[in-house]
Amino acid sequence: MINENDSSQNPLENQGKIVFSDDKNLMNIAQYLKDVQQSHKRSIPPLDQWHPKHCGKMDLKVKANGEWWHEGQLIKRQALLDLFSKVLWKEDGKFYLKTPVEQIEIEVEDEPLLINQVDQVEIEGKRYLQLTTTNQDVVIVDERHPVFMRAYPNEAGEDELRPYVHVRFGMNALIQRQSFYHLVNYGSLSENARGETVLTLKSGDLVLHLST
Repeated sequence: MINENDSSQNPLENQGKIVFSDDKNLMNIAQYLKDVQQSHKRSIPPLDQWHPKHCGKMDLKVKANGEWWHEGQLIKRQALLDLFSKVLWKEDGKFYLKTPVEQIEIEVEDEPLLINQVDQVEIEGKRYLQLTTTNQDVVIVDERHPVFMRAYPNEAGEDELRPYVHVRFGMNALIQRQSFYHLVNYGSLSENARGETVLTLKSGDLVLHLST
């Protein structure tokens, strides 16, 4: 836990002192983000160029359904969630919130990002699948950002296949059920020799065959 008692300072003034100790500090961060977004398009900081010190672990959990919980309380402020998602980092299988001077471990049950919008766009005469996260990150499906299926244990403890797309820095986004239905509409379904349903998707020159 990082404490910052001087509420008169901008909580992200040096991109290093992100504070989660109380609701007042959370409001300060949300207000900062609101002010920045009024004049700047959403962009991801160069996290791969930052080499901060590790500052332990905080009581912040991203559940498998995409909910963010801090000290047992659900975070509902979308602006705050957008801020957190911009500084997400994955390293050696662990997730962090990363700034130029601090790297703080958080808990992620599955993946920290969610896809809630699927579109098809034309780029240089070719049609691509475009996926958008709940934090307004836009992902064009290509070889570096493929859609794939992966097993995840459900509430009954049984593995179920869930659809994901690679986003950045080793992190993926879970494609929500309704969005996956839209994705299916852009592809075609067939059955393989083992009787499995296969979804074929095309994005640019990339062709994906996903067993569902």
